[in-house]
Amino acid sequence: MTSSYDVIVVGLGGMGSAAAYRLAERGQRVLGLEKFSPGHNRGSSHGGSRITRQAYFEDPAYVPLLLRSYELWEQIERDSGRTIATLTGGVMVGRPDSLAVSGSLRSAGQWGLDHEVLDAGEIRRRFPTLHPAADEVAFYEAKAGFVRPEASVLAHLYLAARAGATLHFEETVTGWTANPSGSGVRVTTSEGVYTADRLVVCPGAWAPQLLTDLGVEFTIERQVMYWFAPDGGVEPYRPERHPVYIWEMDGGAQFYGFPAIDGPDGGAKVALFRGGAACTPETIDRQVRPEEVERISRHLSPRLPTLPGRLVKAATCMYTNTADEHFVIATHPAHQQVTVACGFSGHGFKFVPVVGEILADLAVDGATDHPIALFDPRRLQPSLL
Repeated sequence: MTSSYDVIVVGLGGMGSAAAYRLAERGQRVLGLEKFSPGHNRGSSHGGSRITRQAYFEDPAYVPLLLRSYELWEQIERDSGRTIATLTGGVMVGRPDSLAVSGSLRSAGQWGLDHEVLDAGEIRRRFPTLHPAADEVAFYEAKAGFVRPEASVLAHLYLAARAGATLHFEETVTGWTANPSGSGVRVTTSEGVYTADRLVVCPGAWAPQLLTDLGVEFTIERQVMYWFAPDGGVEPYRPERHPVYIWEMDGGAQFYGFPAIDGPDGGAKVALFRGGAACTPETIDRQVRPEEVERISRHLSPRLPTLPGRLVKAATCMYTNTADEHFVIATHPAHQQVTVACGFSGHGFKFVPVVGEILADLAVDGATDHPIALFDPRRLQPSLL
């Protein structure tokens, strides 16, 4: 069995699966290592759906990467034969000065993105499931929608294997070392030892364990997703009638939701953004308690009156947060042969295909044309600036 490769990719979730594909596509001898099974539900790349949008209220600097992601989703779907992205339109709802609304307007204005601003009456007319307050508005973007994370991971893994990547599952990485000369790495797993010229680390919630020398503090946060069967049925929530949405409440807290994308019995998915308990992958509480269901229900019922309805199911995942909630995508500051992608802070999945492209650029060429200055880990290390 080959134990030496051009590039080893650690972690085959959203980002790692995309990186393995893009590297193999470039003719690299790739080994991908994953602790769990393909498309598993133990990390951050599951849950059936993730919102995608272009007018990014978090920072306009993300927009060029989103535009490229939209192009690449189409290519991945075409080449894999899987449906991943669906455009339903999306609304960012809140008072006019809320970040969700004002930040989206700023981003759209800077990049010339098509959009509309809807008052409360127009929101109710177009989307009868939504009941905003009289002083709330919505930023509407027709090109918003959702992507399916499990389908994305499996599509990228399929394309990676087809391009020649060797993929190992149920194999835990226990450590890695980089040659001080700047060339060569050694990766130790539960099954053996592998060497390569370069390493790409996409650890998700295992970043605090696998990137101890990066000098970045990560916090892992438990996130709960809920699927409710609306009162009166899911027909008004079908994707052709109901948008994805992010709703910002007083104080800045947000919840978000989706159409009913899994048929009449699948329910409509909703979740609170942030506010979860700190955890680790080993200590996360996978049980969802009645008081948590009651909490999300209190936010939903005044704003989507046919929700919560009946709880269909609930599931947990993890956010891996940086202090400023921006990503880390870069060559490791201490090891030029190591590339890292982590700290996606609960809003990274829509970037999966372009991150894969960026990681291949960094690993093979040492640089990328994509704008990633915002994601330099040194911003979180004042002593290194």
